[in-house]
Amino acid sequence: MSTQPTPGRTLVTRRAIVDIVRTATLGSYGVTGFAGGPTARLLGWLGLAQPGIVVRLDDGLTVELDLTVAYGVPIAEVARQVDSAVRYAIEHALGREVRHFTIHVDGLRFGPIAAPPVPIAADPAIIRSRDLADSGTDVA
Repeated sequence: MSTQPTPGRTLVTRRAIVDIVRTATLGSYGVTGFAGGPTARLLGWLGLAQPGIVVRLDDGLTVELDLTVAYGVPIAEVARQVDSAVRYAIEHALGREVRHFTIHVDGLRFGPIAAPPVPIAADPAIIRSRDLADSGTDVA
């Protein structure tokens, strides 16, 4: 193997590609994290793999994601946003296109983006302490 640099060539590891994909995915609206089974979580904890992200370099660049999405957001819109963000990040960072891209939504999660619906009081004459705050009215 030659130690002389070859102009115009770059070597990018699979781990670097996984980092790019993870950063772009977690920065997308509605994504709360990656899903994965107990084995994938254990490998992630040991630092041997990133659960929920599979990158293959066989016949072009293939990315497969297993995500959890915030409750109450449109899943199709989250998937479109993740698709766009990951494709842009890969093309911008590496100058390559993603040939195959698969997104699996494996679950919904209650989080800071969306909370479960609040039940409405049965008797409208009863005023609770949070009613004014929950109505969105500014109080001076």
